[in-house]
Amino acid sequence: MTDTTNHTSPEAIRRPYRGPGPQEPGGPDPVPEPVQIGISAVTESLLDGLRDFRRAPSFGLLFSAFYVAGGLVLAAVAFASGQEWWLIPFIAGFPLIAPFAAVGLYEVSRRIEAGEPLDWPTVAGVVFAQKDRQMPSMAMVILLLFMFWVFVAHTVFALFMGVSALTNITSSPDVLFQGRGLIMLVVGTLIGAGFAAVLFSFTVVGLPLLLEREVDFITAIITSVKAVTMNPGPMLAWAMTISTILFAGFIPFFLGLFIALPVLGHASWHMYRRLMPDE
Repeated sequence: MTDTTNHTSPEAIRRPYRGPGPQEPGGPDPVPEPVQIGISAVTESLLDGLRDFRRAPSFGLLFSAFYVAGGLVLAAVAFASGQEWWLIPFIAGFPLIAPFAAVGLYEVSRRIEAGEPLDWPTVAGVVFAQKDRQMPSMAMVILLLFMFWVFVAHTVFALFMGVSALTNITSSPDVLFQGRGLIMLVVGTLIGAGFAAVLFSFTVVGLPLLLEREVDFITAIITSVKAVTMNPGPMLAWAMTISTILFAGFIPFFLGLFIALPVLGHASWHMYRRLMPDE
């Protein structure tokens, strides 16, 4: 069987930035075909992401600060109201919205790759310009899936534990780790993994493709799903790597996200480059 693994380095597949709007009034930008990659792309992309973060740490730290601050506020409200259990579905669902946090980091990595200058006004301007393109439509897909996940998580809890458990769980958190509570956690985890798999398939190529090229979000989603189905092994390894690093980043008090989010954001751009080289 012919080896179709992509061994092209990121430097060899650079392409010019298409800009925040259409370059040709006649239609959308062409979209290259996804290629097969090897499992080594996971490690290589992580190393590239770490390199970019070390080269431009201020961008990663600032973009991450919004999510860390949001997590701390959410935790403070939950603890103050005595409803700490509400944090469970939000933490479990965080990987669903984390890809959107990386849009600004994609632009930073693209500029590093292309040898273009890095300055806050330009990078922020490119990110802000996405409001006039297809990114808000993709953001809406991500937000709706996240909100639906939170609804489903609470529904699963109520089905297994009963409505009364919603008020008793604060005084008796052990209810989650015995009997029906354990079954509920297993079922909830499987359902959450399904949500995460769907959104991962939509965004792993879809988000950076929307940033780089002028295409509609449906085309971006279809292309992204195609790239994932062509590379089930590497993409499963990449998704598990992302989830593991993100969950580790919640310790302690969400502060690990200051490192996890930037490294994964930059690494996701380099994974996109390996999946979508120019023809």
